[in-house]
Amino acid sequence: MNTDNIKKAEKLVKILQGKGLKVTFAESCTGGLLGATLTSVSGSSEVFDGSIVSYANEVKEEKLGVDKNTLATVGAVSEETARQMVLGACKMFSADCGAAITGIAGPGGGTLEKPVGTVFVSAAFGGNVKVEHCLFSGNRAGVRDQSVGKALDMLTEIISKS
Repeated sequence: MNTDNIKKAEKLVKILQGKGLKVTFAESCTGGLLGATLTSVSGSSEVFDGSIVSYANEVKEEKLGVDKNTLATVGAVSEETARQMVLGACKMFSADCGAAITGIAGPGGGTLEKPVGTVFVSAAFGGNVKVEHCLFSGNRAGVRDQSVGKALDMLTEIISKS
């Protein structure tokens, strides 16, 4: 597991503990790596009840409430989907804040419009939702690690600014 990401997770857990907040995640291309990174930190059980790995569009739609129209028009790898994923996860787990990741980790699956490494990361807290379009480089593991790091950074930032 990426040691930089573990340090970021440790920082986030301390912030969440200090504010008495619960966090959740909705993950697609990272397949649970964000949740695994957070739960590698001692004390994470105080701030994390669960998350969802929504690899299939049907799961995004049926469990997270991602609009079928969104998936049909802009696709699973989009700003709109990332926004709806994080809001759906927060609702599902009654969490104060959350993050979602959807993208193309590779090595296959990329297109001209959405090449391998295209990832949308969202973070939500206190009625605010921030989504960032990222283009990461490297192999599949590298794209996944970078996505997790970005989600941890965005969550830490959105909570710290509130």
